[in-house]
Amino acid sequence: MSKIEKLDDFHLTIAEIKKKDYSQLKALMDRVYANLGGAWSKTTIHTLIDAFPEGQIALFDHDQLIGIVLSMRVDYAKFSNPHTYDDLIGQKEIIKDNPEGDAIYGLDALIDPEYRGYRLGRRLYDARKELCRQLNFRAILAGGRIPKYHDHQDLTPGEYIDAVESREIHDPALSFQLSNGFIVKRILTAYLPDDKQSKGFATLLEWANIYYEPKDYKPNTRKSEVRIGGIQWQMREVESPEELLQQVEFFVDIMADYNSDFACLPEFFNAPLMGLCESTDQNVAIRFLAGYTEWFRNEISHLAVSYNVNVISGSMPLLDENDTLYNVSYLCRRDGTVEEQRKIHITPHERSAWVIEGGDEVKVFDTDAGRIGILVCYDIEFPELARLMALDDMDILFVPFWTDTQNGYLRVRHCAQARAIENECYVMICGSVGNLPQVESLDIQYAQSSIFSPSDFAFPHDAIMAETTPNTEMVFFSDLNLDKLTYVRNEGSVHNLIDRRDDLFSLKWKRKSKVSASKLSDDERHENSGSVLLGDALQGRAKKSH
Repeated sequence: MSKIEKLDDFHLTIAEIKKKDYSQLKALMDRVYANLGGAWSKTTIHTLIDAFPEGQIALFDHDQLIGIVLSMRVDYAKFSNPHTYDDLIGQKEIIKDNPEGDAIYGLDALIDPEYRGYRLGRRLYDARKELCRQLNFRAILAGGRIPKYHDHQDLTPGEYIDAVESREIHDPALSFQLSNGFIVKRILTAYLPDDKQSKGFATLLEWANIYYEPKDYKPNTRKSEVRIGGIQWQMREVESPEELLQQVEFFVDIMADYNSDFACLPEFFNAPLMGLCESTDQNVAIRFLAGYTEWFRNEISHLAVSYNVNVISGSMPLLDENDTLYNVSYLCRRDGTVEEQRKIHITPHERSAWVIEGGDEVKVFDTDAGRIGILVCYDIEFPELARLMALDDMDILFVPFWTDTQNGYLRVRHCAQARAIENECYVMICGSVGNLPQVESLDIQYAQSSIFSPSDFAFPHDAIMAETTPNTEMVFFSDLNLDKLTYVRNEGSVHNLIDRRDDLFSLKWKRKSKVSASKLSDDERHENSGSVLLGDALQGRAKKSH
């Protein structure tokens, strides 16, 4: 029967191997391992089934056994180090299954030669991976044969493995295992001396279960499902700071009604108060506004506690003790604590009209609903900042912004969506709409606030979780699954963080600026302008399971 005819008649089933299947199993192993002694004895297989039935998985076509994976339980600490095949087998070929083991060891995996070419082995490997997850094993280990090594005796085992990994050589066993997510941990010497094709060598392979939780694991109270809300804020004339605060409370109350974990305001949300300043000088007006910042910060913190919502306070101007003006966003947690993120990159308008200086630190904040970052408007257009935060385990990035024109808005939007994709995190942009004719340079706004996700199958097809109607005051929400970030970082279609070429480039925060950028000499500014330097590696961030 041709393969095409066989394909038309497939009826595939995956099930646990039963003792009654031994005759078929023996025939299959005798055919595949004719040069390695053939099948294991009935006693060996039956003992393995009795010890660990879930780990013995078969693939049937109708009633015909066409593939198997055999597994045992082992101590990870022991078998992730050098060992031989004999360490797995006791007297009379009895498998040394360890009921207290924290890892699965793949003893065997094979497909009937007549059924090869249909990727059926992948189904068996996937079934064993799912078993590893369900039973909370740390990893799957295996001693892998390298059956084509005898054809390349001019290469050392390490050189041969490198050539297979780079696809210069195809090895039917190792190439398959690598394509199924296994990595080579080390070379095993004299693993199976009778394996002439592999010259006695083997690879120690590992597939890590990213959801593994040790027995002494203390449950993480971090939420996996998080609701975030944003306020697309209408700029309007107000008569007092109390009136503007009433608007803030109105929207925070709405966020609480919808059980949102976060509420985000836009950049310079309280700018209408500049219209109350008697001076038309912009430099004077922005400092007039800064006089209300401490009061607003404290009042918004009270709202966060009262309404049980973590509030990102958009941004406000802050005048420090040195009479230096900053653009600052506050995280007002619902437990009453407050932290700040100063805008790092200052726009030409902020610098010339308001003499605002940039901050010198980016942070990732722990909250009861994930690790978050805040970048104010222009900062999102500098990818280094979000990448540094991603390397510090950021889950959600909030971007309060103010833009006057559509092209300014699109810079923020497109850069924010890029940050979500390249850093495998969620990003919210939250802006203001309407007009303020009485406030010079803030007379018009353009916004369509949005929430972006990574771009993969676990997320919306366009990587947009939610978005508002352009230029309309409204609130918007989205439920974010933080566990999906763990999955996409490790098992997504691509791995933007894991696959970074740290052997070629790296990123680190160079140093804090001791003085404001405007006061640096040309030489000092040039010296402090670089961020991409030889720095720390990824530190396993993408592989960390929450």
